[in-house]
Amino acid sequence: MDWTDRHCRFFHRLLTRRARLYTEMVTTGALLHGDVARHLDFDDVEQPVALQLGGSDPAELASCARLGERWGYAEINLNCGCPSERVQRGAFGACLMADPQLVAECVRAMRDAVGVPVTVKHRIGIDRVESYGFVRDFVGAVADAGCEVFIVHARNAWLHGISPKENRELPPLRYPVVAALKDDFPDRVFVLNGGVGANDAIARQLDAFDGVMVGRAAYHHPWELVEWDARFCGDAAGDAPSRDAVEAAMVAYMERLAARGEPWSHASRHMLGLRNGEPGARRWRQVWSDPALKGEPPATVSRLAREAQAALSAGAASATSPAPLRPAPARTPRPASP
Repeated sequence: MDWTDRHCRFFHRLLTRRARLYTEMVTTGALLHGDVARHLDFDDVEQPVALQLGGSDPAELASCARLGERWGYAEINLNCGCPSERVQRGAFGACLMADPQLVAECVRAMRDAVGVPVTVKHRIGIDRVESYGFVRDFVGAVADAGCEVFIVHARNAWLHGISPKENRELPPLRYPVVAALKDDFPDRVFVLNGGVGANDAIARQLDAFDGVMVGRAAYHHPWELVEWDARFCGDAAGDAPSRDAVEAAMVAYMERLAARGEPWSHASRHMLGLRNGEPGARRWRQVWSDPALKGEPPATVSRLAREAQAALSAGAASATSPAPLRPAPARTPRPASP
């Protein structure tokens, strides 16, 4: 939520052509009673992209799935993994795992409504119950409803007493549970989620699972994505873009946003990790994040950021006391302390 919006997905698509991208979770209420275009619009270059829905009413989910298919999404994904209390109050997310028959009804209704794949993202359990039989029976019921792809966050969802952030960290990761599901349901596809970030770790898990979903690691270290197409998807090596080319493409995209009256900073915030690992990357981020530059054209900010990065990496400035981008105001000298 608030991360993989359409601007973020445009940026990530510049890094990998083959990985499947997912939207933020969009609730059925937001689509049925809100601004549909605001929630569903996306750039064609984002494909393949999946729409993730949050809801628990089969008829409402079917209606929203039809909207998603009409808008051009390649997949409809039902979220049964979000543990937040706000989501629980709406009776969807991870708490749905307690009612596998309802989830099965939701999946069946969506599959009857659309021709694109309907998938489910879920946890391996809820609260402190770590029974394998619980998640096995959940997957079995949903599989019987026709779901063929399960994206499994390999942690329990603790529904009370901790924050969503803590729910991504405190419940222990248990990859063997997902492996057992894959063994018990060999005709279904299992994508592993949770705790997998670096490309070597992805490679190891792809030996055991049908796919890997990467979340915050992909966001904070986006340059890792440029290896994915060649390393994991069979594309020819050497086709990856340069960081300069990605930044130039984002500048052109932000200029289109600005021409439509949309603040370009809505997109620039997602690419701040682009130059992680390069000398002067911190200074480059500082320039792109400078509130005083929000009124400048994106091309100007890009030029200033690159100049500041180059100056710092060449030793002309320091990371702790960077050279100002604009003339500093005159200051009255202060007497030295005695």
